[in-house]
Amino acid sequence: MTQEESEKKTIMIAEDDAFIGDIYEVKLKDAGYNVILASNGRDAIEKLEDGAKPDILLLDIVMPYMDGFDVLEALGNKKEWKEIPVVLLTNLSQKEDVERGMALGAKDFLIKSHFTPSEVLAKVQKYMT
Repeated sequence: MTQEESEKKTIMIAEDDAFIGDIYEVKLKDAGYNVILASNGRDAIEKLEDGAKPDILLLDIVMPYMDGFDVLEALGNKKEWKEIPVVLLTNLSQKEDVERGMALGAKDFLIKSHFTPSEVLAKVQKYMT
């Protein structure tokens, strides 16, 4: 990693839909961020265990192997991961899902179909202070 890259903020995207992951990866890289793409919740946790240090995590809920709620619980159980801001980016929109995600520590809950990638970027930037 170059010095310029190491000075950039890093966003991890945990998304099992490769097409959606690619869209957000391109959008965020174009905006000047380093991006770590995880194909599911278990992959995201493995990357964190291997030393990934994202400044924020964009987290889908419905994923194979380990869903977003499980990831939130794992983050809350490890001291060095508790401070990572998490924005849920999902198609789930039931009130119970929103409340559960927020209760588990998510900073925000975005419904994929209600937000463009540009709007998601604006939300992410809000939490990158």
